[in-house]
Amino acid sequence: VIRALDHLGYKGKITQSRKEVREAERIIFPGVGAAKKAMEELKLLELDEAIKEAFYKGKPILGICLGVQIILERSEEGNTECLGLVPGMTKTFPRPLYDKKGEGLKIPHMGWNSVKFIKEHPIFDGLEKGSEFYFVHSYYPMPSMEEIIVGITEYGLWFPSILAFKNLVAMQFHPEKSGRPGLKIL
Repeated sequence: VIRALDHLGYKGKITQSRKEVREAERIIFPGVGAAKKAMEELKLLELDEAIKEAFYKGKPILGICLGVQIILERSEEGNTECLGLVPGMTKTFPRPLYDKKGEGLKIPHMGWNSVKFIKEHPIFDGLEKGSEFYFVHSYYPMPSMEEIIVGITEYGLWFPSILAFKNLVAMQFHPEKSGRPGLKIL
């Protein structure tokens, strides 16, 4: 993410400091790994409270991959209590999982896939219809409020792949690994 921001001419900083999170103008909250371990680390560093504080103060936050999953209340991954910024739950892909032709699909969902935009949002203005993004995940966000779902993706089932709620936008895919469309988002 930092390299992508550098490429775009933006200054970013990787931090574990609550103070730096609180002082940041904007927050990008990426993540790869397991929800339970991520929440343990966030709590240990007290970054969970810093992120919540930033959200409630209206600071712009962009969540990426695990950063969309743990903004919800709970995750089926390890039955983990998450940040609770958005009502809902992170769910696991059902197993077995099949495509429309009845072919088995691998989990994790890994590779390029399109997003069907069901609502407009300024972050996604100017993206070409049919743009593809890079996904790597075994879980997906399922918010309680349908109106915050901006984009959906099909992988054996249709799942929410972009959420937008107040000052928070979060996506299941990795924009930093998604070429020009991802860089446009960043």
